Amino acid sequence: MAQYDAYLIDLDGTIYHGKNPIPEAKRFIDRLKDAKVPYLFVTNNSTKTAAAFADDLTKLHNIETTPEQVYTSAMATADYVANDDAVKGVKTIYLIGEAGLKEAFNRPEFKLVDDAHADYVVMGLDREFNYQKLMTATFAIQKGAKFIATNADTNLPSEKGMLPGAGSLVAALQTASGVQPTIIAKPEAPIMQGALKRLDNPEKPIMVGDNYQTDILAGIQNGLSTLLVYTGVSTKKQVAEKDVQPTHEIDNFDQWEVK
Repeated sequence: MAQYDAYLIDLDGTIYHGKNPIPEAKRFIDRLKDAKVPYLFVTNNSTKTAAAFADDLTKLHNIETTPEQVYTSAMATADYVANDDAVKGVKTIYLIGEAGLKEAFNRPEFKLVDDAHADYVVMGLDREFNYQKLMTATFAIQKGAKFIATNADTNLPSEKGMLPGAGSLVAALQTASGVQPTIIAKPEAPIMQGALKRLDNPEKPIMVGDNYQTDILAGIQNGLSTLLVYTGVSTKKQVAEKDVQPTHEIDNFDQWEVK
């Protein structure tokens, strides 16, 4: 197996299943730590803060993690908007989202507004989404605000079944406004560029995950090697039908040697 100098690693379905640990995943992270190979957890989830993810990894899964080792789609969205030269100075944001997105935009570059007079409409999963928010966001976009979405994931797995994801809300606003959003999260480029920057732009990184459509395509489309682990969403039958195959495929992390 090739030597990689940095790992970008998905979370749910890859490192754990909700609150349930994946024992092989912890052993994999332990091997990375022992080998002193840099890694960053990269998640499309925008609702939780990096500190909350780090706390869960440490306490629920016995994987000691700092907030600096987590990069969420909310953080990537804030980085993308901050670096957008289309608007100079402090940028006004109409934000639809939860704690993770709100914290990510708590920066000097931004001013959050509660009306349609905004430079950007930024949207993530919001379990308190309602018609008023949809109306305000629609008006803002009609007035010229740029439409930015953390991710396009239509559904999220849960114990009850497949829950509506951020993508289902984004679709409502896209329909109402007639404008297609800029998507930040995997498999799109912005989150990958932000993650690689945080790892000091390694020469030979690899993207690791369980979902071909998000994790593996993110690597393929952005020039990274890929490692698909069959502990989550994608199945071998589904992946076999894809035109572009992952660089590596494993049933679980005990089959992966860190060199």
